[in-house]
Amino acid sequence: MRTKWKRHVCILLPNKQHLDCAVRVRARGHEVLNSVLKQLGVSDLQVFGLAVLRDNEYLFVDLDQKLSKYFGKRWNTGSIKVPFILFLRVQFYLEAGQLIMSSKEQQLYYSELRQKMLRSQNRHQEALFFQLAASALQAEVGDLEQKDVEGEERKQRHYFLPEDYFPSWLIKRRGRDFLLQNSPVLHGELRGVSRSQAILQFIREASSLQDGAVTFYRMRQEKKELRSSILLAVAVKGLHIYQEVEGKQCMLYDFSWIDIDRLTFQGSRFEIAAVGSLCLPKLVYYTHSAFHSKHILRHLSDSHRLHISTRDAVSHIQQLENMKASQLYKEAYICDTISLKQRLHCSNLTSSMSDCSVAVEAATCSSFSVAVEADTDWVEEEEEEDVDSLSEAELWLDEPEEVFVDDPAEVSWLAELLHGVSVDGPLVSNSSDWAAVTMEMKQILWRRADEGASVD
Repeated sequence: MRTKWKRHVCILLPNKQHLDCAVRVRARGHEVLNSVLKQLGVSDLQVFGLAVLRDNEYLFVDLDQKLSKYFGKRWNTGSIKVPFILFLRVQFYLEAGQLIMSSKEQQLYYSELRQKMLRSQNRHQEALFFQLAASALQAEVGDLEQKDVEGEERKQRHYFLPEDYFPSWLIKRRGRDFLLQNSPVLHGELRGVSRSQAILQFIREASSLQDGAVTFYRMRQEKKELRSSILLAVAVKGLHIYQEVEGKQCMLYDFSWIDIDRLTFQGSRFEIAAVGSLCLPKLVYYTHSAFHSKHILRHLSDSHRLHISTRDAVSHIQQLENMKASQLYKEAYICDTISLKQRLHCSNLTSSMSDCSVAVEAATCSSFSVAVEADTDWVEEEEEEDVDSLSEAELWLDEPEEVFVDDPAEVSWLAELLHGVSVDGPLVSNSSDWAAVTMEMKQILWRRADEGASVD
């Protein structure tokens, strides 16, 4: 393949590193992702996506589409010497960090949350930032050494830069000396916590940040408004809608996934209809373009599907954490890591979420529907790529049936994850894979808890 038919793509990672690859002019997103996987040495990146910066906003690339769709005419006239920039970003935030099976992916997930913490503007959650800084210091520095000499203790307070662990507004409010003096106290309380446990603790705490584990999209209240004052936040459990007032984010609506009845767009017009019981009017906002609307809608659909497919595993992880906290449960099984990897490789989260364009049968129990209505501009844009027909399509997101499995190993891998163990395998997606605990196992655990017994 001749050089002039190649394009140089630079992929920026959450940890401030970058990867480079050369792809064909007619390449699709999958080719870049495959290069990223090979260079990182992982089999999959289930919660990450490739994003392009368009109109000062990150949009996740449809991996089945040609890259020329995202870079326009510049892509066709470019050369191997001029890089095109893509970003590897968290596309799906999770309720529990233990669900990320690859240690490398978990590290990247942590890195992105670290950067979001430094940019956070949640000034009413000041105490949380001290907890996050302590967890990050434990993960990156390790145990804080205890010194008997006062002079040594004074020096010990300067083993980190506040700018690396606190947002700028907090440094300005409290002062660098205050942070250097008090942060080591909280850091010291985490003595003995392993690096992997500290990372999981940081991920759990960062999820409490209002602008932490969310993806923001800017929208306008009126089509002709020059400034986008509405922020639509795609969160783990649903949608948050904020309005910026004098530089502050004021929450207008907080929708869980079950609160949303229907999402539709027509060109740049984006509508959110809540379930009737909430008695809310249909919310109408405007995106930058129909291109943005389509990608936002896809992200919402996939995020909802991930929430449905992981909720049972999250519930069981929480149960195991509660048992561990109350010292009523100890792991009794040895997890067969090789068998676990083979079982997890049988499932693919990415492919399951790409099936969002397929309508399920009417007999399935749906949570909310997503409809796409196209206007003339959108049709013209899509005709260039000769893709889907855009008359009117409807999407039903199904609720998976509850499935129980009789293999106690399904319990053990979840319990093992609580101790900071991670395996380089893909994240499980299907409901049958996430169903981890049988009724028999639950009864055994509950009975032992009642008896105050522990398993050695």
